[in-house]
Amino acid sequence: MNHISRRKFLRISGFTVGAVAAASGIGPVLKGAKRINDKRIKGIQKIPTFCDVCFWKCGAIAYLNDGKLWKIEGNPEDPLSKGRLCPRGTGGIGAHFDPDRLRSPLIRTKARGKEEWKEVTWDEALDYIAVKMNKIKTQYGPEAVALFAHGIGGNFIKHTINAFGSQNFAAPSFSQCRGPRDVGFELTYGEAIGSPERTDIENSKCLVLIGSHLGENMHNSQVQEFAEAVQKDAVIIVVDPRFSVAASKAKYYLPIKPGTDIALLLAWMNVIVKEKLYDVDYVTKYGFGFEQFESEINDYTPEWAYPETGIDPDLIRLTAREMSKNKPSTLIHPGRHTSWYGDDAQRSRAIALINALMGSWGRKGGFFYPTKYSVPDYPYPAYPEFKKPKVDNPDKKYPFASEEITTGIRSATITGNPYPIKGWVVCATNLMNALPDQAETTKAIQNLDLMVVIDVIPSEIAGWADVVLPESVYLERYDDLHSSPFKEKFLGIRQPVVESPNDQKPNWWIAKKLADKLGVGNYFPWKDIEEYLEFRLTKIGSSLDELKKKGIIHGQKVPIFFEEGIEPKFDTPSGKIEFYSTQLQQAGFDPVPKYKKPEQPPPGYFRLLFGRSPVHSFSRTQSNRILMDMMEENEIWVNSDIAQKYGLKNAQHVKLKNQDGVVSNKIKVKVTERIRTDCVYMVHGFGHNSRMLKGAFGKGASDAQLITKYVNDPLMGGTGMNVNFVTFETEV
Repeated sequence: MNHISRRKFLRISGFTVGAVAAASGIGPVLKGAKRINDKRIKGIQKIPTFCDVCFWKCGAIAYLNDGKLWKIEGNPEDPLSKGRLCPRGTGGIGAHFDPDRLRSPLIRTKARGKEEWKEVTWDEALDYIAVKMNKIKTQYGPEAVALFAHGIGGNFIKHTINAFGSQNFAAPSFSQCRGPRDVGFELTYGEAIGSPERTDIENSKCLVLIGSHLGENMHNSQVQEFAEAVQKDAVIIVVDPRFSVAASKAKYYLPIKPGTDIALLLAWMNVIVKEKLYDVDYVTKYGFGFEQFESEINDYTPEWAYPETGIDPDLIRLTAREMSKNKPSTLIHPGRHTSWYGDDAQRSRAIALINALMGSWGRKGGFFYPTKYSVPDYPYPAYPEFKKPKVDNPDKKYPFASEEITTGIRSATITGNPYPIKGWVVCATNLMNALPDQAETTKAIQNLDLMVVIDVIPSEIAGWADVVLPESVYLERYDDLHSSPFKEKFLGIRQPVVESPNDQKPNWWIAKKLADKLGVGNYFPWKDIEEYLEFRLTKIGSSLDELKKKGIIHGQKVPIFFEEGIEPKFDTPSGKIEFYSTQLQQAGFDPVPKYKKPEQPPPGYFRLLFGRSPVHSFSRTQSNRILMDMMEENEIWVNSDIAQKYGLKNAQHVKLKNQDGVVSNKIKVKVTERIRTDCVYMVHGFGHNSRMLKGAFGKGASDAQLITKYVNDPLMGGTGMNVNFVTFETEV
């Protein structure tokens, strides 16, 4: 497959945002915009901040026109955005104007899930929560309250929960997304990949994307670097059951059978080792257990892999040699959403190992050593002694889980083991769509004495809450300082650009006021967020005023590659890159990844695959009218041969029925040759059934609704979700 395009993915301007705003009908809503500090400022005003539409946290500049929110674009001083935002980022102003957003605190009046509420004051809502939490504390202990949160906005809420006496916290981003990837690399190199990923794509001479959809998975820096790599004629190899946007840029496209990635990775490694195409000096100097590893992969030939993967042996050899020819600037991308089939940490470890053969860890065009701006923490009082261990992973059932497991907390809520969980606080994550098996989540919720949801929109999980607290959107609030580990040190600020239009409050305010109500207000010794930020910034010789004006401050440049002076260190038992893992062996697991055949679909069913859109984030943005205008509903990708067999037409509406009899909302068919015949594909996050989300209600279908089955990764507890199968119901 030859390169099709050399154009950059992103060419975004203020005109584009204005055009979209006009097309979406956002214009009339602008009248309601409030002015920050109620000051009318004529003309254009520029205020630095950083984006919150996804976790990448790109530096941005918001524009006010005569005191009204106008547009937002990338901050040229920010190393993540490099002056550009993705479509989601430029459409972020739609979050402020979203007519469906939560406006005031709500207390449930009828049965959970009925979405019937009464509006209350903040005092009433926080008093209600405090009384319930203290009752739980008296009866079960403070550990019986658990927190689920996503993103930087949960920091202050977590501080309140810790001060209350609970350490039970989990983010879906670990066991439902990046956890298997990070654990696989930790077992190999002693370090995780991190966020943002430590990938030097812009200098890669060969980039391998195996189930990673750059261009659809719109992580800004990576997409820009991908475009640069393509322009430099880097060799792009894409492995995917679906011909993605990234595949259209590839020299080699490998349409693999779903679930057989490890077979391909083992065959690649077999070729590279047998033909001695690996970086011999690097492996000799930094590797441990290479001889045992070589013996383990000896039988995994391309001919063996062919019937498993569907990839021709000659193509396997050709791509293995292409990777080796460009080493050490060959990068086999570790991916992001890696909870697929239940053996995902071993799949990630296989990716880590083939990168080790290329000698790419710590090398330009491979993986850099990230650096971070160090800002002293605020000197809080010590938390109370936690009297019970964390509830999510009893007896270390998943011995290599390096973070907390969301479904472990859910399981304890259902069973009461190892001890009861009776309160959930859910901050900025829609657990109904983030966790697999909605029935299990619902069952857990019914066992709670209290569930609090803090969010900006009335998501599905909010519909099950006892109390819903409306959070200000990111353009209306301060958050904690932003210092991501990256190629250079930088520090960013999120500050209010406009006021919240109704009775929404920032997360720091909610956390501080709730702490007061719970009797732990001493854990917030600062009077407001500005005092907190000023204290921390003074410790590094800066000030809040300086950062508010600049938006970004930069640290001194430091080495990030071995060739620049980084001293190679590997925090593994051997102190080296572990080709053969003795710690896995001692724990009863395969020391070198082994291939296990995935379960096949029943007759007439197809494996359900799901992914992301460049214009939406998870299930958070479907009510944003600007982003809705770019993509209002999702589609189900169906191979043209399968469509002909089932009599399906393009744009026809169908329903999907999974292996457990669950039937989806109706969804449009996308008939295409760009997907294999044994699977179908849809974008995640649509099919909302919260009636309070008037704009997004019932549009498209929900993959989360159809994920009733999952397989736990035995190493770290991740939830493999690509194990569900669907068929078509055409009577809609």
